[in-house]
Amino acid sequence: MTSPQQPQPQPEPHDTDAPGTGPTPPAGAPRPPAQQAAPQPPAEQPEPRPLAAHAPPQQQAQPAEQQPAQRQAQPPAHAPQAGPAPQQAQAPQAGAPAREPGTMTLQAQQPPAGPPPQQAPYQQPHQPAQPQQPHRQPAPQQAQQPPQQQQIPAAWQAAGPGGTGPAYVSPIPVRRTTLGHALASEWTKIRSVRSTMWTLGVLVLLNVGIGLLTALALADPDRVVEPVLGFAWFGLLLGTLCVIPLGVLVISSEYGTGMIRTTFTACPSRARVLTAKAIVLFALTFVVTTASNALVAVAHAGMLTGPAPTGDEWLRATVGSGLFVAVLSLLSLGAGTLLRHSAGAISAMTGLVLLPMLMAVFMITSESLRPFATKLIEYSIPNNLGALYGQPFMPDGPTGWQPLLVLLGVTAVVLGGAYAALHKRDV
Repeated sequence: MTSPQQPQPQPEPHDTDAPGTGPTPPAGAPRPPAQQAAPQPPAEQPEPRPLAAHAPPQQQAQPAEQQPAQRQAQPPAHAPQAGPAPQQAQAPQAGAPAREPGTMTLQAQQPPAGPPPQQAPYQQPHQPAQPQQPHRQPAPQQAQQPPQQQQIPAAWQAAGPGGTGPAYVSPIPVRRTTLGHALASEWTKIRSVRSTMWTLGVLVLLNVGIGLLTALALADPDRVVEPVLGFAWFGLLLGTLCVIPLGVLVISSEYGTGMIRTTFTACPSRARVLTAKAIVLFALTFVVTTASNALVAVAHAGMLTGPAPTGDEWLRATVGSGLFVAVLSLLSLGAGTLLRHSAGAISAMTGLVLLPMLMAVFMITSESLRPFATKLIEYSIPNNLGALYGQPFMPDGPTGWQPLLVLLGVTAVVLGGAYAALHKRDV
C-alpha cells in the first residue's frame, strides 16, 4: 500500500525581490487597499543596508518557518482596491493525487486577469519617502470686465464749455450773505445771553426807580420847579454805567471765547459784522432807554409844580436822552473792538465817563488849572446829559442838542479806528 504523495513546498521568493512584490493572494480573499509608503520624519533615518539583504520589515521580524504561510495569507501591497472577487471552482489536475482530509495543499495561484499592477518605485532605505504634493490646478482666469462708469448725478452735468466737464453743484441752495443775515445772527446772539437781560434790566430799574424817588422828593405844591423835567436824568446817569458793559461785551466776549472766528468764517466781511452789531446794539438800547425815559418824564410832569414843558423839552428828555445813551453804547462797542478785552474796555469806558469830573474837582481849586478843569466839566458825559434836560453844571457849556452832537463826533472817531483795526489785525 503506497502512501499518498506529499505535496512539494513552493520555493520561497528571494529576498532580493522588489519591495512590494509577493505571492498572489488566494481567490476569494478580500483585497485591502494599496499600502503606500508613509512618510517618515527625517530625524529617524534607518541605517543603510545592502540592497541584497533588504526585505520588508514585517517579514524580517518573523521566523523563517512562518514566512510562507503568512506570505500566502497577506495580500501584496500593490493589489488594487476592489470588492471580493467571485470564487472560481478549482478543477483537480490530471495525475494529481487526491487530497486527504486534514492535509494542506499548496497550489500555484493564477495571476488575476487584467492589467499588471503598478509597482511602487524603489527608494533607498536611508531616504524617507517624500509625500507627494497634490497637484493644484491653476484657477481659471476670469475674463476681465471693463470698469463700470459711475453715473454722474444730474447736479454735476451742467458745467464747462459746452457742458462737457463735470462740476459739482450743491443740492443745498446757496445764497449770498447780506446785511439782513448778519442782523439776524447778531440779534440771536444779543437776546440769548444773560448779560443783555441783566444790564438792561438794571438800567430800567435805576432809571425808573431813582426818577420816581426824585419826583416824590420834589413833589410840593408850594415849590416851583423850572424846568419841570430838569431833575429826571439822575437815575439815567447811573444807568449809563450799565450800558457801558453791554456795549463792550457784545464783541469782546466773542474774542474771549474764540467765537469771533466762527463769526468771521460765516460772514467774511468784517465790516458787515461790526455794522450789524452796532445796529442791533443801538436799536435795542435806544428803545429800552427811550421807553423808561418817557415813563419818568410823565411822572415828573404830573407830580411837580412848574411851567408845562415845551415840545422841544419833551423831545430832548425822551428821545434825545435815549439817543445819547445809545450812542454811548456804540462808543463802548468801538472801545471793545480796539482793546478786544472785556475788563480793559469796561475800565477804560468807565474812566471816560467819571474820570473828567473827578479830575476837575481837584484841579478847579488851582488858579492855573481852573480853565482846563472848567472845560473838562463842560464836555464831560454827566454835564452833557444834564444839558439835554436843561440843567447843565456849567452855563457856558453845550446846550440844547449840542451834547448829542459832541458825543456823536467822538463815537465816529472811535468806531472808524475800530473798523480799520478790524481789517488790519488778525483774530
